Amino acid sequence: MFVSADVMGMIISLFAFAVTVLGGVGWMIGHQTKRMDQRFDDVETRFSAQFDAVDARFDAVDARFNGVDARLDRVDARLDRVENRLDKVETGLSSLKDELVDVKIAIARFEGPEKRLQRI
Repeated sequence: MFVSADVMGMIISLFAFAVTVLGGVGWMIGHQTKRMDQRFDDVETRFSAQFDAVDARFDAVDARFNGVDARLDRVDARLDRVENRLDKVETGLSSLKDELVDVKIAIARFEGPEKRLQRI
């Protein structure tokens, strides 16, 4: 089979053109990829800075909550002491009430029975 020089030149030039176009497309994709990677790195850096700021704020809030928790523990301890004191006062009052009943009984015995109405 005989191929003319014109056809061979055309095939070779199309091949060279395709290689050139594909090389250009490859370069453009590589350039875009580098720019996208750079943009992603910039966005990641900004997000990291913002997340660090948020983490610092959360740490400050966490420290405040720990302070509040410590205060509540102290208040709970004081309330327990007050409750113990109230229990002691309650037992003292119940024993005092028992003694008061005994005193009422003693007074009633001392006065004697109630006087009845007498007929004239």
